[in-house]
Amino acid sequence: MAEDALKTGTTTIGLKCKDGVIMASERRATMGHIIAHSNVQKVYKIADNIGMTIAGLVGDAQLMVRYAQSEVALYSMKRGEPMSVKAASTLVANIIRQGFYVGLIVGGYDKTGGHVFSIDGAGGHIEDNYMSVGSGSSFAMGVIEEKYKEGMTREEGIDIAIAALNSSIRRDSASGDGMLISFIGPDGFESMPEEAIRTRAAELGFRYPN
Repeated sequence: MAEDALKTGTTTIGLKCKDGVIMASERRATMGHIIAHSNVQKVYKIADNIGMTIAGLVGDAQLMVRYAQSEVALYSMKRGEPMSVKAASTLVANIIRQGFYVGLIVGGYDKTGGHVFSIDGAGGHIEDNYMSVGSGSSFAMGVIEEKYKEGMTREEGIDIAIAALNSSIRRDSASGDGMLISFIGPDGFESMPEEAIRTRAAELGFRYPN
């Protein structure tokens, strides 16, 4: 793998709340030691009830997103019902074994509630209440470990995501340039407007975007 390949160095986050899941990331892409892009989409809607965050090679990650969106849509048309989050994570894990240089989080909401799965490059997928993937994940996880509690509200989850991303942006040079935050619950996939993120970050005492 070439050292100058376009990568989302990345901090991505998934965490369960009382009524759904939060999926979040920062927005920077790097090429070696160069900041190549500062407005990169890293949180994707796969279906109305499922989202995915991406880390790793940008081309591989974007191809994975398109593949997952297509397969999940076909499943829903054939079965007449949404794919479960576990089934979607298994699908993505099986695909990734074919040689994708990515680290992913698949999360969403189905008839059994909210679920978050991390998926590694070897196809391993593990469910947990919260997780972070990418070069800044160790900084983010320190914040999440301290603040997370089961059964927290959507607003509490958003606050934790902002605090965790702020920590990684401050310490990881491959993370930065703003935040993307989405909530997936009974009403489907909802992206938080950037101005709302900016306002809440300021209320929490964080400088935005960097």
